[in-house]
Amino acid sequence: MAERSKRRRLAKVDCLLAKKPVLSVFPHDPSEPATTDDRIRWRGFCEIESDPAFFNVMLRDFGVEGVRVQEVVSLDQDMLACLPRPVYGLIFLFRWREEDVDKQEASCPDGIWFANQTTNNACASVALLNIVNNVPELNLGEQLQQFKSFTADFTPALRGDTIGNFEFVKAIHNSFARKMDMLNADLQLKNDALSRKKSKATGSSEDDAGFHFIAFVPVQGKVWKLDGLERQPQNLGSITNEDWVDQVAPELQSRMAEYEEGQIEFASLALVKEPKANLVAALADNVKSINSLSERLSHIKLDWRDFQPSHSSPANHELLFGPCEQYELQQEAIDQAKLSPELETKLESGVAEELVKNRQELITAQASLRAALTEEIRTIRTDNERAASRRNDKGLLARGLLQVLERMGKVEAVFDCEGDN
Repeated sequence: MAERSKRRRLAKVDCLLAKKPVLSVFPHDPSEPATTDDRIRWRGFCEIESDPAFFNVMLRDFGVEGVRVQEVVSLDQDMLACLPRPVYGLIFLFRWREEDVDKQEASCPDGIWFANQTTNNACASVALLNIVNNVPELNLGEQLQQFKSFTADFTPALRGDTIGNFEFVKAIHNSFARKMDMLNADLQLKNDALSRKKSKATGSSEDDAGFHFIAFVPVQGKVWKLDGLERQPQNLGSITNEDWVDQVAPELQSRMAEYEEGQIEFASLALVKEPKANLVAALADNVKSINSLSERLSHIKLDWRDFQPSHSSPANHELLFGPCEQYELQQEAIDQAKLSPELETKLESGVAEELVKNRQELITAQASLRAALTEEIRTIRTDNERAASRRNDKGLLARGLLQVLERMGKVEAVFDCEGDN
């Protein structure tokens, strides 16, 4: 480990071990967890990692329904084809660099909702809003819908300023803020200001680009790049095939190719339609179809259950015939479900053996639906747990552990060992 790097990291340890607050912005010890009041009074935005779980919880807290963010593990066509459809937008995290301004629109086109990022570290919220506000069919929730209507005639810069002062969005974004995140963000802001002042005085330029989220969305038959750090949207061209995601993939691949081999300085996420709603609707259709078949069979052949395959009985103890809280299936959804025209025709035909066969097929299909729904519900639960863990400020615990290591004389040894790895 370089000596300079070692001193810098040990300085952070000394900060945690200090008994007095480092900054007067917060009335408490900086190692103590951030309070709700701390987050409200703090005027900044915290950095948020590119973890789909965090984005999903933010969207649910915003009030946006029926969407999910998931990681795009590869831009290969076969992998992109596995994404749930429709794909409402892509989010790309990369080390930002300014592109040719001439590629941008002269002004924000009508029908495109685009906001600049005018507040440090707000790019996660800005990228999400730049996508969901361009999907007319989404239910944004009361707060975001009012915000979208209120800012409809604003310029991108004014929309960005409004986001920075929108306490509803800011509170949800900063629910992930830990005390040290807030202190580091303030320190970075101070250092950036000093760096700009130094560069202006010397005429030099320091290129230390940070990581940044940008959005890609299909709007009005075209693919748009919505980068909050650029003044205007960039039109990537008309959608030339059925799947716009295939069209934007080369753009992302070219960006990735700019990095040296072994450098992982980017990540891709997709905002897609949440499968759970469709699965619940399919389960409602399935339950209504099974019940309709059972009712019809009871009228035309009293001993119809004798025609069922013997291996079907073990699944019957899990078979759903009505609402179920576990799968978020309500009676109203079952009542509103529609039978397929094919099934209605078979019900009218009244051939018992055929109806028994169809019922068994639906029982098998229901098992698959229940399994898929269970996985979706588990994913949501895992997202909530990951977000709760991230929101848990462990600064006090870290300080306690460092104090123990200090008393044991192990602090420098721990960081030396980490540097060797």
